Amino acid sequence: MLSEIPLVRPNTPLLDTINFPEDLRGLDEQQLPKVALEIREYLLYCIGQTGGHFGAGLGVVELTLALHYAYNTPNDRLVWDVGHQTYPHKVLTGRRDQMLSIRKYKGLSGFPKRAESPYDTFGVGHSSTSVSAALGMALGDNLAGKANKHIAVIGDGAMTAGMAFEALNHAAHSGEDLLVILNDNNMSISPNVGGLATYFSKIWASEFYNGLRENSKRVLTKIPRAWEAARRTEEHVKGLVSPGTLFEEMGFNYVGLIDGHDLPTLVSYLNKLQKIKGPKLLHILTQKGKGFAPAEADPVGYHALNKLEPKSPLSIANVKTSKPAPKYQDVFGQWLCDMAAEDERLIGITPAMCEGSGMVEFAAQYPERYHDVAIAEQHAVTLAAGIACAKQKPVVAIYSTFLQRAYDQLIHDVALQNLDVTFGIDRAGIVGEDGPTHAGSFDISFLRCIPNMIIATPSDENECRQLLFSAYQFEGPAAVRYPRGKGLGVVIDKEMKSLTIGKGYKVREGHEIAIINFGPLLPAAITAAESLNATVCDMRWAKPLDHELIEQIAKSHKLIVTLEENSIAGGAGSGVTEYLSAQGILLPTLHLGLPDRYIDHGKREKILAAIGLDARGIEKSIKQRMLLIDKTNNTSLTQKVF
Repeated sequence: MLSEIPLVRPNTPLLDTINFPEDLRGLDEQQLPKVALEIREYLLYCIGQTGGHFGAGLGVVELTLALHYAYNTPNDRLVWDVGHQTYPHKVLTGRRDQMLSIRKYKGLSGFPKRAESPYDTFGVGHSSTSVSAALGMALGDNLAGKANKHIAVIGDGAMTAGMAFEALNHAAHSGEDLLVILNDNNMSISPNVGGLATYFSKIWASEFYNGLRENSKRVLTKIPRAWEAARRTEEHVKGLVSPGTLFEEMGFNYVGLIDGHDLPTLVSYLNKLQKIKGPKLLHILTQKGKGFAPAEADPVGYHALNKLEPKSPLSIANVKTSKPAPKYQDVFGQWLCDMAAEDERLIGITPAMCEGSGMVEFAAQYPERYHDVAIAEQHAVTLAAGIACAKQKPVVAIYSTFLQRAYDQLIHDVALQNLDVTFGIDRAGIVGEDGPTHAGSFDISFLRCIPNMIIATPSDENECRQLLFSAYQFEGPAAVRYPRGKGLGVVIDKEMKSLTIGKGYKVREGHEIAIINFGPLLPAAITAAESLNATVCDMRWAKPLDHELIEQIAKSHKLIVTLEENSIAGGAGSGVTEYLSAQGILLPTLHLGLPDRYIDHGKREKILAAIGLDARGIEKSIKQRMLLIDKTNNTSLTQKVF
């Protein structure tokens, strides 16, 4: 059992001989536990250096080894769910020496990525996709005449999503030769363990039992009553000692529970299951954070780990004299508690993101008004719609990219009925090391086109608090989008004030150029404006827009620049241009925002600089556009003269 993260690279002689899974398959099976220990030591070292997802990967070390040992990957397709559990998989599939670059700019992704390795058969960032993807691969390979195997590993809460059960239902109906491994780490389905369960699971995976089962089926199906009695007896016995009745009823051959850290048993089961045709589900029990004592004791707290910074001697220079700026998620969490104290109708909802969304304190203070619906974003939104129908005030805390999964419910169940639901949209814009699967790049675009919606875009943490309050007062669907990470360190007013919906304000008065800002890029806009002597407006709302302020700016400036941490396509800037066009106002505009491509992972500051959304990039883009405007105007003058 490890209790400290090594600061120097550990000695891993066996692991160092494994560059790809074929090297692993060349080892004696008795050597695998030693490899597992070395992987854990190496992962602890690497993540201590880089930061990143932690507990889930430690929990599947033995499973990862067993899968690559028993199957001929990548020809046999291994599909992972909840991609943060794939760090051991990356170590074994040609990326061991690149692990120190994980989640860094132009380094390894923290999730499976098809472009990164042929062993990453499917890109993963969100949960509950593995069974659908693996089934699709099985159907496609079968049509192409391939005889390879297909394995989906699902767990860490992913089985709580409806999509997983939709896929299981279809897989059973199709009859494809698919293995689903349910990695139960106590973060989803409760375990049912004991000697009897282990004993029966060995029987159910055996060739003898399955051969007897199939032969009996062929004989007894000719005697319908006898077959029905035998089938029900088998299901009753399995139901007594395992949670497999549900999966058996769906049409899966269920095997489990087994210890997911027992390597010889895992390898044995996987070899046996390859000989059993049709849809199968292997239920294993693992421990999140296995092998590292602090993570075993606190699997939630050690879900991810920050980079370990070297300790330096205490000095005046490194003593902070002021409180650090709060994270936006904590600003939301404090507002939620304060608002709940004022309004007993408030009900908080989250799809399995209590800690990430800053709702821990709210859940503790108001347990009867707190609902964690698990990884079920669609249900979360329609649940909120139902609560609103009962004249209560639901607040849905949800990541921007997770809201994408509930888009139909947002339109059909909330907005169409103009129901009073407030959305706190976390992780809007660039999210840094988590990359494009978690970047909130599109929410302004996909929300702006929905009738009845209003969208707030705070530029700092105090404005976030006040706009949350303002959106909550609105009797209809309202969204407040805010970024990941810390605020600017501004003073947060304890008193909650309702800001006028659809009204911005002028931050800086300038000349010729006006920067219309939506959201947290305001400091960069002000820095660029000071160099250019430009006007800056903080719009606060992407919908409705402050038409009066836009018209006022348009009458006194040569160029309007819109700035947002959202896709340019269909974003807030597009709304400004649409309004100007509708009013017949012909004025040059420049839209600055996220480009029309997926942006890779890395530090947020580095990414913003790379795509021209830091102060220097904003200034450069504006200067280039002004040169083009001046050139066009000079050409027009020349044509008039001659």
